[in-house]
Amino acid sequence: MTKTIAGVRADRLGAIAEREARRFGAGRKLSAEAMAAGSGAFLYGVPMHWMTDWPMPHLPVVAKAQGARLTDIDGYEIDDFCLGDTGSMFGHSPAPVAKAIRHQARRGLTYMLPTTDALEAGHLLTERFGDFRWQIATTATDANRFALRVARAVTGRPKVLVFNGCYHGTLDDTMVELSGGHTVNRVGLVGQVQDLTLGAVAVEFNDLAAVEAALATGEVAAVLTEPVMTNCCMVLPEAGFLQGLRDLTRRYGSLLIIDETHTLSTGLGGYTGVHGLQPDIFVVGKCVAGGMPTAVWGLSPDVAARFRAYDDARPAGHSGMGTTLSGNPVQFACLRATLAEVMTPANYAKMDKGAARLAAGLSAAIERHKAPWHVVRVGARVEFICAKGPLRNGTEAGAAHQPALEAAIHTALLNRGCLIAPFHNMMLVSPATTKRQIDRLIAAFDEILTDLFE
Repeated sequence: MTKTIAGVRADRLGAIAEREARRFGAGRKLSAEAMAAGSGAFLYGVPMHWMTDWPMPHLPVVAKAQGARLTDIDGYEIDDFCLGDTGSMFGHSPAPVAKAIRHQARRGLTYMLPTTDALEAGHLLTERFGDFRWQIATTATDANRFALRVARAVTGRPKVLVFNGCYHGTLDDTMVELSGGHTVNRVGLVGQVQDLTLGAVAVEFNDLAAVEAALATGEVAAVLTEPVMTNCCMVLPEAGFLQGLRDLTRRYGSLLIIDETHTLSTGLGGYTGVHGLQPDIFVVGKCVAGGMPTAVWGLSPDVAARFRAYDDARPAGHSGMGTTLSGNPVQFACLRATLAEVMTPANYAKMDKGAARLAAGLSAAIERHKAPWHVVRVGARVEFICAKGPLRNGTEAGAAHQPALEAAIHTALLNRGCLIAPFHNMMLVSPATTKRQIDRLIAAFDEILTDLFE
């Protein structure tokens, strides 16, 4: 019997993967030479080890990026739908953000004191995301960490509930998964010595009965979740699930922390704003300051008051929250510029329209080739998944991944001038993304499926 992978013959896939790898290598001699000459000082030969997750024979070396296009040192212009895995969701170097950086760079980079940009950004955060009491961090990992400290402080409870297959940055407390129905440390954690299950419990997304069973123990300080699971193949919430989370957390005295770092793609105000969610703590990072490393976390007025009471009564000492470079004036200059001039209704409307076109085109190609795949979209965020859908939880999402197939598709797309995210099959449509770029990606995808299935 001929082996198949997600409907594709394995021998055909192998031949296509080899062909596309050769094509990539033959066309990027300068990048290959630069990597060979300059990468030896780095562990794994790359500046950050996540870069090894790209499937190409070697990395293209970027010369510049603007809008929705990258140019590498071999001179290739690439339509960028990865956009720094969401960090540049609003496009590379939006003009207002670049202007803000130039302006602030002449006035100091960090001084642990507020600026007028910071004060204005606070008002803009409330306008965009709702009535929260805000703090700034450098990454969403940090913001989630600080939010969880607050939740444990005000509830007096030790545990966080997360969903199997979740991603909330490299926050230790969330590095758990389900195995045989039990919460365990994730496989593969480096240098892990603590038993993370002492402070965390994992259940499946879209399973309110499992959530209630965990909350009923009285040990859970907070449920930390994305409104849509985005890092393990996108998993949409079933009807009533998010409201059920809100109802259950209130019933059992746990807080609800919504991490919108990826789902900011949904629309103005993120998924929370578009769908009227009511989190106790709101977190967003990555693209919130136009690509400048920045995250924010906000407490509802009630939780803020409870935390102030806790903070006033605790012994003096280090809180375990905050980092020296968080709150620097460059962050706030970029945050203010993004909130005021980039994260606008008009830009979101353009992103949504383009993403709808992309999703429809990819879906049509999948249907035309009778591939057992599907497409999911959350606002400007689109993903094709090499399995039938919809997926219901992290376990199903994990099983849907097809690394060899996805690697071949990614390399083939790049050979045709289109870059998508390396970790899965995610694409973003920015305000700078053109109809021509979207149609070029659809055509490239269709051409690749023709090779795979016919």
